[in-house]
Amino acid sequence: MAFFKIEGGHALKGEIIPQGAKNESLQILCAVLLTPEPVTIHKVPNIRDVNKLIELLGSMGVEVEKLDEESYRFTAKNVDINYLNTPEYKQQAASLRGSIMVMGPLLARFGEASLPKPGGDKIGRRRLDTHFLGFEKLGAKFNYDTQDSYYTIDASNLKGTYMLLDEASVTGTANIVMAASMAEGETTIYNAACEPYLQQLCEMLNRMGAKISGVGSNLLRIEGVSSLKGTEHTMLPDMIEVGSFIGLAAMTGSDITIKGAGVHQLGVIPATFRKLGINFDVNGNDIHVYDNEHYEIDTFIDGSIMTIADAPWPGLTPDLLSIILVVATQAKGTVLIHQKMFESRLFFVDKLIDMGAQIILCDPHRATVIGLDRSQSLRGLSMTSPDIRAGVSLLIAALSAEGESLIYNIEQIDRGYQNIHQRLQNLGAQVERYDSAVFTK
Repeated sequence: MAFFKIEGGHALKGEIIPQGAKNESLQILCAVLLTPEPVTIHKVPNIRDVNKLIELLGSMGVEVEKLDEESYRFTAKNVDINYLNTPEYKQQAASLRGSIMVMGPLLARFGEASLPKPGGDKIGRRRLDTHFLGFEKLGAKFNYDTQDSYYTIDASNLKGTYMLLDEASVTGTANIVMAASMAEGETTIYNAACEPYLQQLCEMLNRMGAKISGVGSNLLRIEGVSSLKGTEHTMLPDMIEVGSFIGLAAMTGSDITIKGAGVHQLGVIPATFRKLGINFDVNGNDIHVYDNEHYEIDTFIDGSIMTIADAPWPGLTPDLLSIILVVATQAKGTVLIHQKMFESRLFFVDKLIDMGAQIILCDPHRATVIGLDRSQSLRGLSMTSPDIRAGVSLLIAALSAEGESLIYNIEQIDRGYQNIHQRLQNLGAQVERYDSAVFTK
């Protein structure tokens, strides 16, 4: 088990470039299965989840060419659909939550798919009903083997239809859109997710020859086509990384410029950090965070305590609530963090409390943070990363804390942030990576 050793209390300075978007990558990479023609993708993040998905595609028979550090060409001309019945496939797919995204393209192009129950973060129940209900609406028939936790789907005759999604699931919408892109007739999807990453997927599919309208809204119309062609696509900057770096700069009292932040795709993220009193300037497509020795949380107009909650786009992404919670621990004022989507994502606050933060965990979904206003620093601690976002939140806390911290199970962080310790070192952070679980002072 690898771990980080962090010496906290140092202000950082410099420029950092966000990686390509993780959550977009998992959709876009699977879309290459829709065509036998080459698809070139740029700004592919070098992170564990993405690399494992690329390995899975290669094992399925997709020709993978690495063009440079961030660019790949994929040719899915000779996909081996029989590989889905092998133990190797079951093992590969089960270790990666993003593997669910291969189902839509496989159903569209080959009329069948199978998948073990995928893995991922331990952040509570993450149901897959939206995916399968959408596939069923299109005419697919599926079976779930409860003993083997294995899904098999027959979709030999997909037909367009009207559907109202039970929730605005981003991955569910993406999977259904890819399946419907080659279904017979027109599909209408109401209550569709409309995140920038979903918009990116729809625009890519349209360049491949799909006929999707309503992109950017929660009402999508897809006219099925018989085949799709190759294309070229560039990922957006990762909005979660951008938010993480804003929080890092504020928490450590640093002067950091986030280059190429994709400002116009960030939605309410900048405004949410401003609610915490954080100072930053937007210069074109860059964000300069500075002068945050003290920052004060807003209140509502009537003076009541501010609540920050996640919501479907264009609301605040749930992936940033852990970051916002940590940053609030050194603000002046009080805020209620309401994590509506995942019932286990706030449990990491026990480590922050051990570090000296003043937090009341109200229930699995809500935590009240009473900011310390830097009257006392957090204390260094030995801790374990439970998931990607909590892991980075603990890393930010450790970088601001007095003394030394150890963070174990950083393979979770590797799943979403590429070379994070090296990039932080370039800003002056005192963080070292060790690939052995044994450390002696």
